Amino acid sequence: MIKKILRVETPNDYARYVNAPELHPLVSIISYDEVSPFRHSLNNYGVYGLFIQRQFPKILSYGMKTLQVSDGSIIAVAPGQLGGLEDNGELISLSGWVLLWSPELLHGTDLERQMKRYLYFSYFYTDSLRMEPSEWLAITQLLIQMREEMKAHEDSPSLRNILLGYLRLILEYCNRIYLRQLSQEDQGNHDILKRFHALLEQYFREGRQLSHGLPTVTYCASELAYSPRYFGDIVHKATGGTAIGYIHDYVINQAKSLLMNGHNISETSRLLGFDFPHHFTRLFKRIVGITPSEFLGK
Repeated sequence: MIKKILRVETPNDYARYVNAPELHPLVSIISYDEVSPFRHSLNNYGVYGLFIQRQFPKILSYGMKTLQVSDGSIIAVAPGQLGGLEDNGELISLSGWVLLWSPELLHGTDLERQMKRYLYFSYFYTDSLRMEPSEWLAITQLLIQMREEMKAHEDSPSLRNILLGYLRLILEYCNRIYLRQLSQEDQGNHDILKRFHALLEQYFREGRQLSHGLPTVTYCASELAYSPRYFGDIVHKATGGTAIGYIHDYVINQAKSLLMNGHNISETSRLLGFDFPHHFTRLFKRIVGITPSEFLGK
């Protein structure tokens, strides 16, 4: 039963949790070396974040998946996502950095429009970004300089522009790592998964589930110009799971976000396109292992 979820609605919510200094209302830069030890947390994010670490806990949750993360790497999170490790009372010591920023910092900027280009923020990308030593040094230096700016200057439009400049550089370093890793993988299967995920996002963004119900494998295969059987084989080869399982995982990830943001079970069921709330509850329990009520601690 999930009881302890940290709502990271602002960058400083997490800073306060690990007893780090609060230097800016929209940006938090935390040195884990300076605040360790601290307790684990399973976080519901309302902010963007980069966890840039020499080592990670051995097992982390990210959406519906469990990750085993490489040391010397980066995990990216975005608003609406759930990740981390539930507080079990254990104190941990980590080495590295956390950079968190509010979507408000990006509002009206070109960077706000570019964020969709950084695909490593998506749930469908479940690998960490593995840094070369030179990339670790470069990103670390940018974070140190960024933090010094926040220590030396009060919040102002000019400071925010400076912080955005540093943020762009860091995101481009991350994108270079992402593209390097992508080139080492099976590009064909990865591209199909990317299109599959984008199709699901579009389906729910346009509200098609309200009139057509949950997306089916046949629908997705047709939209992507494959036969259902061949499409299922591709998804299985790429993920080890089924296409319908991928759809259900996506739906339950959306359900978690809706529930954590105040929607009740009936509303969540309707917004996701289920005919009846008990159908939603049954799928949620099958995938998560607990009911939506238990997930909320009720």
